[in-house]
Amino acid sequence: MKDMAKKPSLFERLKAKAREIKTETFTLALAYRSPATPWYAKVFAAVVVAYAFSPIDLIPDFIPVLGYLDDVILVPLGISLALKMIPEEVLADARVQAEEAFPDGNPKNWVVGAVIILVWVVLAGLAIFWAVRWIRELIPGGG
Repeated sequence: MKDMAKKPSLFERLKAKAREIKTETFTLALAYRSPATPWYAKVFAAVVVAYAFSPIDLIPDFIPVLGYLDDVILVPLGISLALKMIPEEVLADARVQAEEAFPDGNPKNWVVGAVIILVWVVLAGLAIFWAVRWIRELIPGGG
């Protein structure tokens, strides 16, 4: 009989892919800080990293099927595009730094999480401010 190696289950393959996406996100977070990274790649990478780590999604997760579409399609696509914009030597250095900083694949940096939440709170505050101004302009004699 042939000795057949055990093929990883779908769950194990998905778990490995999720770990790879997380590692590449950490790599982007480090690479966009490099002076050798072009400005447009820095901006795009920063947006992708902020969105990937953000607790707020474009499509809320509670919407069946569609809620996870951004996590399954948009985030990996954004990561892939951002990685193509960054020079290979910068990515190699960032991957080494990511591996050293997060050997188990899990960052313990609460500051990054706090900054992302702060950015979302500021954006929500600005949206509310502009909405209130717009509504006051619509109401006759209310402004």
